[in-house]
Amino acid sequence: MAAALATAPFAFAWRFARVYRVRAGFPRRHIPTHDPAALGLAFETVEVPSGELRLPAWWIPASDGAAGPAVVLVHGWESARDRTLPMAWFLQAAGFHVLTFDVRGHGLNEPETLPMSAGEFGSDALAAFRAVIERPEVTSAAIVGHSLGAIGALLAAAADPRVAAVVATSTPADPARLTRQTFRLARLPIPDLIAYPLAWWTSRVFVKPRGHRPSEVSATQAARRFRGPLLLVHGDADRVVPFGHLARLETAARAARADDPGSGPVESLVVPGGEHSWLYEFPAYRVTVARFLAQALGGPNPPERAAQLAEAVPAVRLPDTDVQLGAIADEPGGFRSLARVLRPTSRPRTAARP
Repeated sequence: MAAALATAPFAFAWRFARVYRVRAGFPRRHIPTHDPAALGLAFETVEVPSGELRLPAWWIPASDGAAGPAVVLVHGWESARDRTLPMAWFLQAAGFHVLTFDVRGHGLNEPETLPMSAGEFGSDALAAFRAVIERPEVTSAAIVGHSLGAIGALLAAAADPRVAAVVATSTPADPARLTRQTFRLARLPIPDLIAYPLAWWTSRVFVKPRGHRPSEVSATQAARRFRGPLLLVHGDADRVVPFGHLARLETAARAARADDPGSGPVESLVVPGGEHSWLYEFPAYRVTVARFLAQALGGPNPPERAAQLAEAVPAVRLPDTDVQLGAIADEPGGFRSLARVLRPTSRPRTAARP
């Protein structure tokens, strides 16, 4: 009896982590419903090779088509390339070539058979960057990511020194803190004394099928390794990734560069009233991002001119973009969610979606 009572919490933690991995590891796919032509942008449909995959993408050239810097856009969880189009619009107006693509398991890609984490966003962001930097009209390139796409941007930049700059928006600091936050979003009645170690354990079980370790897919660790210009942006009303994650990332990045005079600057922007998504609707966001990229990439327009051009674009979210995260929407919350942990694990519905 004593042995059973002693091992029960560990058995529950293992069971919880495995069920969490199934329920939260397979994104609902959003099939793109708009293309760049909806915003009057000329574009080319291309593919990004990422391992054995061919990720669908749009190449949106700068208006004059001349050689110049480019920006790779990385969308977030359960999103797709069409939801980055307002970003592409103001960046193209500021003079940059833009590539936006569907991360694996998202958009027009086939569903994945293994649970996904930020590691896959990083692999695909790196593949997209390498495809862009090889284009003859591209002189340099940066990566701009949102949420898990922002972690992917940092992971890619830490892996390839040719990444000239990173803009990371609404970025989760590390897997354990992100997992703990999903417990809150699902309204699981778990006290902090239990929730934090459970999140620590769950994050390790979550990434194991792909051969990752949490430190390898951590935005904080990647921000320490990347030494190029870095802009961190967060809305102070973000209810998905708490605002405090920004300070943790900024502190880590600055501390890593303290003894490296050749490293790039670390900048941050707090958007008052900004939520997790759609920060491009704030003029201050467009101005800051365009100015930062023009400075980091050396053009094509002077930083202040790029800022003015970006600010003038009426970037707003496109229709059918306000969708709650599927794993959260499906949870009843409270003790009912905990009770579901004891049920047999079935194949995730999202893995079979057409």
